[in-house]
Amino acid sequence: MREQRFDVPAPEQYGEGLVGVREGSEIEIDLRLESVHEGVLVTADVDATAEGECGRCLIDIALPVRVEFQELFAYHTGEAFEYEVQDDHVDLEPLIRDAAVLALPFQPVCRPDCPGLDPETGLRLADHPELVTRAENDPRWAALAGFRASEDEGADAASDADQKRD
Repeated sequence: MREQRFDVPAPEQYGEGLVGVREGSEIEIDLRLESVHEGVLVTADVDATAEGECGRCLIDIALPVRVEFQELFAYHTGEAFEYEVQDDHVDLEPLIRDAAVLALPFQPVCRPDCPGLDPETGLRLADHPELVTRAENDPRWAALAGFRASEDEGADAASDADQKRD
């Protein structure tokens, strides 16, 4: 078993959406390689920083990306394995790329309650709170305004039914 920690630059950009790990940015890898009967078991913790823009207000943001994975690189046995040991080496780049891309948020935001942009002026609402208008209820839902849910009687009704059945 071997444990190593190293920093490498991203060989290409990971992610194509609003945020991504930029080419050349630092990727920290904590790696554990274990020899097992079938091959080499790789366990890794990967840390990087994704840069891009907020999906609501379009300001520049940087988000931490932390992924963990464990994969078996099999010795060539003639069976179909997704990853194999090639010339006593394992290629981690596809695993790191796939794990990092899957960890990226689909709709990144600068903060969870980001109000976005004003639809009239295009100004960032977080910087201009006076432009925030209180949301009005949609008139299509007005008929349901007075509706109140009944109390849950499911547990009592079930026990009555059980008693009657017995």
